[in-house]
Amino acid sequence: MDEENGQLRWHRRTELPLFLASMLYLFCYAVRVLAEGLSEGWRDVLLAVTYALWSLFLIDYLVRWRLSGQGLSYVRRHVMDAIVVLLPLLRPLRVVRIYETVRHRRAHARLTLYARVIAYASMSAVLLGFAGALTVYSAERGAPGATITTFGDSVWWTCSTLTTVGYGDITPVTPMGRTVAVAMMAGGMALLGAVTGSFSSWVIQTFTLDQDREPPGP
Repeated sequence: MDEENGQLRWHRRTELPLFLASMLYLFCYAVRVLAEGLSEGWRDVLLAVTYALWSLFLIDYLVRWRLSGQGLSYVRRHVMDAIVVLLPLLRPLRVVRIYETVRHRRAHARLTLYARVIAYASMSAVLLGFAGALTVYSAERGAPGATITTFGDSVWWTCSTLTTVGYGDITPVTPMGRTVAVAMMAGGMALLGAVTGSFSSWVIQTFTLDQDREPPGP
């Protein structure tokens, strides 16, 4: 019980600050990738900030691991947390937990279940798409035979990949770019499935309630 209370206290105290730190991490990474005329001095500063922020994420994971008292089984039970530590650009996707943390400080939820799922999936798609576009652009630009030569190309490719359209006019050629592509295809299908499934359930529930309210026929 004490371990669970310790985990809960740590979670509530650190989740929002760490989310803000993850957004700063994403900002620093974006500036390093997109600001081509940036001096080496500023690049070093941004790199130092990203490493410092990553160390915070690692410390948070280790503290959660220690407070859980689960040993190595904690890693198996919290695979996503381990992935987020290894790939900090994905940490903003924990926006779902941020909302839940804030909501528990209030008496009730401001959004219905369906609206929350759609909002979470939409925000996650935007964050995943932006992080993926940055990573692919960083890997592809300057590569031999690359078709993604500008950040605009990367954004266009990201949109077509997340929506599973896949026009094929622009494709990654580097191992890193293709690895990110596979991850974004899987993420895109999951997010679109969450949105369409929630919307369909909401529509069905709405029509069902309307039908139940109708007075019986003569």
